[in-house]
Amino acid sequence: MKAIVQDRYGSPETLTLAEVDKPVPAADEVLVRVEAAALNAYDWHAMRGDPRMARLAMGRSGPKARIRGRDFAGRVEAVGPHVREMRPGDAVFGDLGDANGAFAEYVCVPEALVAPKPANLTPQQAAALPLAGITALMGLRDAGQVEPGHRVLINGASGGVGTLAVQLAKALGATVTAVCRTRNVDLIRSLGADRVVDYTRDDFTRDARRHDVLFDLVGNRSLTALRRALTPTGTLVLSGGGVYRGGSVIGPVWLLMRGRMLAPFIRHRIVILATAPSRQHLDALRAYAEAGRLTPVIDRTYPLHGVPQAIRYLEGEHARAKVVITT
Repeated sequence: MKAIVQDRYGSPETLTLAEVDKPVPAADEVLVRVEAAALNAYDWHAMRGDPRMARLAMGRSGPKARIRGRDFAGRVEAVGPHVREMRPGDAVFGDLGDANGAFAEYVCVPEALVAPKPANLTPQQAAALPLAGITALMGLRDAGQVEPGHRVLINGASGGVGTLAVQLAKALGATVTAVCRTRNVDLIRSLGADRVVDYTRDDFTRDARRHDVLFDLVGNRSLTALRRALTPTGTLVLSGGGVYRGGSVIGPVWLLMRGRMLAPFIRHRIVILATAPSRQHLDALRAYAEAGRLTPVIDRTYPLHGVPQAIRYLEGEHARAKVVITT
């Protein structure tokens, strides 16, 4: 089968299209014929081995997982003997987590990390949902504990997570303020945001509005500034993200570290978000999608051999919402 492989950390030029062996499902796995896969910031972090401390887990001299990609949608082709629910022919979507392998024609996935595809979404839309959707769901519903009537601010609303977070916050009954750049204002308003702040013109940390939950996906503001936008008992949810420039991730690392250190000593509740794929979260996302409350936004699609170009586009801060690979 064809797959995008990588044997050393580096730029998108280290990614190559190659013929590799078709995987065989283990006892608790399903073999999926991949119809679409989606890019995430995680993919270029993993590609470059950045931050360097992460290489202790990913592989010191080169990536342990040769095939990149974690979000996918497709059809089950075969199942292991211990698989209980999935059957050949089922339309599914899922997130491979740190195992990677989605930028390929076939992938083996533990049954616990795959779920039936939302019936009303295309494979491309479904592939765009898992990691970004799980991040948004865990950030708002689980960590932020968003309830009807809450005022929620999403910093970084036009990205893959942000466009889903705006919709999920509305589905949870919140009044939503979304922060993005000028060219994305109309898009974010169309997703249901009650108020859109163009950060090139206004500073949301300097106005008089206060929010019950602030979901930060960018890491471009200080902890002091972010807390200024909260109510006295508000919750700040910090997620990874940031911008890749000159060989390292800029933005969130020091903010996350400072938030972790200060959390026990300040009045505001600070949550450092750690996400992990699960069937339960995939099922929840499917329910929101099938109810018409959650629709992934796709910026561009690329063929499998175009993964290097797609990641270069994502790194360059040009992408809004999701970039999807078709196989």
